[in-house]
Amino acid sequence: MKPIDRTGVQQAIDSFAQQDVYLHLETTNGAYATHNDESFFSAGAYIRNAFVQYEHGKIAGTDPYRVGLKLEIGWIYAEGLTHYEIDNQGRLLLAGLDFTGKLAVALEISPFPFE
Repeated sequence: MKPIDRTGVQQAIDSFAQQDVYLHLETTNGAYATHNDESFFSAGAYIRNAFVQYEHGKIAGTDPYRVGLKLEIGWIYAEGLTHYEIDNQGRLLLAGLDFTGKLAVALEISPFPFE
């Protein structure tokens, strides 16, 4: 993955608009490491292979970035994004990495289900 280029990410978001896509959205603040500090409050969210069609989407902010996808009935939103890639399967993969390089948030868009 490489640091987000707003123009490249916006073009990729636009390329998936108005068509059926699969989304992966995940957040974590260390849910897998609470055994190290029992007083630490862990929270996260995870959805995989949500089948949606968004009207339009937008990347905004300055590192870290946020992405919003406008659906007919609401929004999908992720913030804290720092890196991206378009993989060899044509999927847009966005990630927010913390200062130690660990994943904090992921938003991925694909024309077919994630395995």
